[in-house]
Amino acid sequence: MKTYLITGVAGFIGFHLSRKLLERGDRVIGVDSLNDYYDPNLKLKRIEILKNLSESNVNGNFVFHHLNLVDYESLRKLFLKDSFDRVIHLAAQAGVRYSLENPQAYVESNIIAFTNILEVCRNFKIAHLTYASTSSVYGAHTNLPFSEHESVDHPLQFYAATKKANELMAHSYSHLFGLPTTGLRFFTVYGPWGRPDMALFLFTKNILEGKAIRVFNNGNHTRDFTYVDDIVTGVINASDKIASPNPNWDPKHPDPATSNAPYRIYNIGNNNPVKLSEYIEAIENCLGKKALKELLPLQPGDVPDTVADVTDLERDFGFRPNTSVKEGVSKFIEWYLDYYGIGQ
Repeated sequence: MKTYLITGVAGFIGFHLSRKLLERGDRVIGVDSLNDYYDPNLKLKRIEILKNLSESNVNGNFVFHHLNLVDYESLRKLFLKDSFDRVIHLAAQAGVRYSLENPQAYVESNIIAFTNILEVCRNFKIAHLTYASTSSVYGAHTNLPFSEHESVDHPLQFYAATKKANELMAHSYSHLFGLPTTGLRFFTVYGPWGRPDMALFLFTKNILEGKAIRVFNNGNHTRDFTYVDDIVTGVINASDKIASPNPNWDPKHPDPATSNAPYRIYNIGNNNPVKLSEYIEAIENCLGKKALKELLPLQPGDVPDTVADVTDLERDFGFRPNTSVKEGVSKFIEWYLDYYGIGQ
């Protein structure tokens, strides 16, 4: 049994990850600020489920701390109180479009908070820090599929810029202090208990209510939709395998995904892009109801297409995401109808 610190534990991915770790017998210390970016009741319900799961286990191996990671002193006290085998940092200000309206929130949650995480990890000699990055770092990059071994120097939104900054900050700590770090670039995560600001949630809600859904780029862009259970498997596998230096790293031809420091970057995506129009069709089929569509141009900051090269993920962990959109959307719809008591 390992003890994991999971930040953003009340979030979509943090909840699923913590549940998986608890089910396999690990101990989870979870922290979350429970901010109101979206309905806090959904976050509180996730925490309730994790507590109930822990209470049903004789070890009672889940503890929740309501904590803002910007508060370094409170974070340091947490590390003084407990010891952690691994830290998995998922807490962040989410949302691509919100970063156009409120960039300060991203500086606080994605830069200052991540600095504090790096500091406690190095000061308390954490064996491995695994953290969430995003496919958004590829930005203006159009060479598909997106590879970790190519540069990502042209982000299209401030959110992506802060996540790229996280990767650079992690490398500096890996180099200076020997802190093993692994960054995971998630590709369009979806599934049960998803965020209400994400397309799947919004589309489902509006279709059921007979309201029009906003379809950007006329539904023609593609996304590498990745089911949350596949993401969680990738996160656990990456965390369990401590990042190590690449013995073949060449400073004259530097590989962005590795280093002569204990630093790694991986994509986690389906490697199977799906058009937004097909994604909507899968939702319609599950609901048995057609969507009213408001067709709109591509939004500022959006990219036309994403698809992940997962060669490294498969090579190093013997794993690649494989849940189909049809299967994943069906599971989400089943959860949504049950959670909101629709059709009961």
